[in-house]
Amino acid sequence: MLASTAKKVVVRRFDREPLAGYVNPQTYLQRGGIELLSLNGALMVIPFEEVKSVDFVRDFNADERSPEPQIFYSRPKMAGLWVRMRFRDGELMDGLLSNNLLQWQPQGFTVVPPNPSSRRQRVFVPRSALAEIHVLGVVGSPLRPAKKARPRAEQMDLFQ
Repeated sequence: MLASTAKKVVVRRFDREPLAGYVNPQTYLQRGGIELLSLNGALMVIPFEEVKSVDFVRDFNADERSPEPQIFYSRPKMAGLWVRMRFRDGELMDGLLSNNLLQWQPQGFTVVPPNPSSRRQRVFVPRSALAEIHVLGVVGSPLRPAKKARPRAEQMDLFQ
């Protein structure tokens, strides 16, 4: 695992403490699970069945007691598929999926969380962690181009 490509993550697990460490974004999804280099230098593979989510974080020392929003309170502004995921334990989380279906991994979904400027920048959710996932909307659809504002008829032209 190259240091320049290693990303900081917190692996949230069902009924266990979260694990902090580093992953290589190109190779962390292995056949058996998530490949994680822990903070003490141990390389481990965590089975997908144990993983609730892999949170790509800015730093490990952020205050975890302050809850981050799990759902969008208004329509998101970024382009993508607005989805609501229900985990096996009943927790709900919203996210934005890429509109490009070729970017979806067979092991799960990588979403942009409701507040990407907070601690979590991206979240990978394994398919095995979900009870259901619903598309709530398509944001920024290329099918409808943005409407141009028409000048009012009574508005005079400048410099006539």
